[in-house]
Amino acid sequence: MVTRFLKLFVIACCVVVFFVPLVEARVRLYKWKVKYEFKSPDCYRKLAITINGRTPGPSIVAQQGDTIVVELKNSLLTENVAIHWHGIRQIGTPWMDGTEGVTQCPILPGDTFVYRFVVDRPGTYLYHAHYGMQREAGLYGSIRVSLPDGESEPFVYDYDRSIILTDWYHKSTYEQAAGLSSIPFVWVGEPQSILIQGKGKFNCNTPGIEAGLCNATHPECVPYALTVVPGKTYRLRIGSLTALSALSFEIEGHNMTVVEADGHNVEPFVVKNLFIYSGETYSVLIRADQDPSRNYWASAKVVSRNSTTPNGLAILNYYPNHPRRNPPTIPPVGPNWDDVRPRMAQSQAIKAHHDFVHSPPQTSDRVIVMLNTQNRINGNVRWSVNNVSFNLPHTPYLIAYKHNLLHTFEQRPPPDGYDSANYDIFSVASNVNATTSNGTYRLKFNTTVDIILQNANTMNRNNSETHPWHLHGHDFWVVGYGSGKFDMVNDPKNYNLVNPIMKNTVAVHPYGWTALRFRADNPGVWAFHCHIESHFYMGMGVVFEEGVERVRKLPTSIMGCGDAKVHRP
Repeated sequence: MVTRFLKLFVIACCVVVFFVPLVEARVRLYKWKVKYEFKSPDCYRKLAITINGRTPGPSIVAQQGDTIVVELKNSLLTENVAIHWHGIRQIGTPWMDGTEGVTQCPILPGDTFVYRFVVDRPGTYLYHAHYGMQREAGLYGSIRVSLPDGESEPFVYDYDRSIILTDWYHKSTYEQAAGLSSIPFVWVGEPQSILIQGKGKFNCNTPGIEAGLCNATHPECVPYALTVVPGKTYRLRIGSLTALSALSFEIEGHNMTVVEADGHNVEPFVVKNLFIYSGETYSVLIRADQDPSRNYWASAKVVSRNSTTPNGLAILNYYPNHPRRNPPTIPPVGPNWDDVRPRMAQSQAIKAHHDFVHSPPQTSDRVIVMLNTQNRINGNVRWSVNNVSFNLPHTPYLIAYKHNLLHTFEQRPPPDGYDSANYDIFSVASNVNATTSNGTYRLKFNTTVDIILQNANTMNRNNSETHPWHLHGHDFWVVGYGSGKFDMVNDPKNYNLVNPIMKNTVAVHPYGWTALRFRADNPGVWAFHCHIESHFYMGMGVVFEEGVERVRKLPTSIMGCGDAKVHRP
């Protein structure tokens, strides 16, 4: 007989939900099997990493305060795996961040690992692989956290939908990683397709495609259709997990009102094109108020790169039209790829909602300026921060700090800045050589830290790339953007310290800078890195340690690699 206090039942997507009294949060159990399967998300058949046979994987849907438990079985046979819960701060559970080499040893083939953490805030988040370059092989999904019963958002909508945007390569991550590590260097190139909710369309008539590999009528590459009821308002939770591409997303004939960014409510503003960078999430409201006798295009275009990748297309399906009925119009072309102005304007337009302002500290205790450059190290092409390219150690930092295994990584910290007075950010550096390190930034607990991300020229003339930077374990205030070289004296005078948005991922624009402020108040060890897969693989990242002495005893399940082997029974 079912008791008054506890019910157990199974719902779709292998989720088991334990209901307890309303005054308590719920435990949501997911059982996932990660393995390779042949998939054709853009009509081209290739191996993808799936969860329970799906890519994107099952969505995690929960309420604020719920505990998420994911039993992850690694069935990849020859590869390790780890999954990062992107945007979840892991307060009190830093070992569950899912970052191989930083917070845990990887999950070995055949092993089952249990992730357990609390989703402490409402909002739109993501999950994805954080081992090697597996994210771009299809191992990702969405996390949607709603408010507790009886509470409401500061905006009104009828229906809630999640959409993930990704780019898709036909080469395996092994081949890409080998090219990035080779001399001569082999760049990954532009993606073959843009996927909207895991669906795209590659031109099977492209010369050189092996017979039988591409099937334009494959059911897996039917365009994603978002069905809407005329007159209703929809909240679209849009997340980007591209491996490389910055995107412009638009829906033909419909404006979008931006209301949330990375889990924080935004002072609403209207856009035609939503610029979104890898690792970001936005909620936008659209109203189905156009001619209901037809369908409309949704389009995702690569910006900030002169890409040959065709726009990703989906269909906004007005009920009762058939969801596979193509719109009668040509899909939107999208903005010019090299026009930085509207992208910078959107970045500067995002402010905290007036009823949800989290006031930042008015001053900081430490300023770290991070010059992002492309370099060479012993003939290899790398990305660096302040002329230091990052390498992960064999023993995860959290374990090394907690168990005093400090010999497992370099104790010399990376530099807090660069020679700003003499460095020309608009030219190829006169000396492109750099060094490698796996040292960390040690932050004094509960202090306020400013990070200035400074963009510069690559090793190619007249080229500066867009870099989306993601901070684990924290949200940060975005206090400023600018073009050119950051001025340490004058630019901080113009910081927005009144209503800055808080985010976990932010872009630094070509030849520009972005200023962040955060409190080092979450005990643990946390990665901060460019969210472009190849850039992080090539060393574009750092690690922060803060208050690790306050971290509780580590679970043995995260150990078993490097010098952590001796700490696992």
